[in-house]
Parts: sequence; C-alpha cells; structure tokens
Amino acid sequence: MKRICSIYRCSKKEGMYLYLDKTDTVESIPKPLLKQIGRTELAMTLLISEEKKLARANAKEVLASISDKGFYLQMPPGEIDTQMREVRDQNSKL
Repeated sequence: MKRICSIYRCSKKEGMYLYLDKTDTVESIPKPLLKQIGRTELAMTLLISEEKKLARANAKEVLASISDKGFYLQMPPGEIDTQMREVRDQNSKL
C-alpha cells in the first residue's frame, strides 16, 4: 500500500506531527483532537509506502491508522526515551 500524505507540525508540543491523506484537510479530524494539537502548519508532503523508513514513526502503522481513523498523530519522544538514549550513549563509551 502507498499513500501520499500531508504532514502537519502541531503547535501544542514540539515534535508532534499530524499525518493525513493528501486529499483530506485538517478540519476533517475530530474536533477534540483539533483542540489538543493546536494550530497546524504544513511541514511536508510525502509518498509513504509500507517499506518507507520514517524518522519517528512506523510506516505500516501510519498507513493503517490513516486507513482506519483518517489520521495518524505522531507524539514527541518522551522524557523516558531521552533518558534511555543518554544511558545507552554513556554505556557505549565504556
């Protein structure tokens, strides 16, 4: 499966992105979600296939979520992720 997606940067949290099918608009997502993500700004348009490597999301999950829900919301990396990276980096120097 392949899909051309519009990817929007969300103003509420750094690193939060909304993925939509290119033919959909931000107004098509549920109103409560719109309030949670704040203003959106188009970051990029991208052809996503199941084999595509994405920086912080699994392409198969993105495509499945867009098919099922009409959108995919990428959350920013958590504090635990940051701490785990720091521990990994320290241990790799030993």
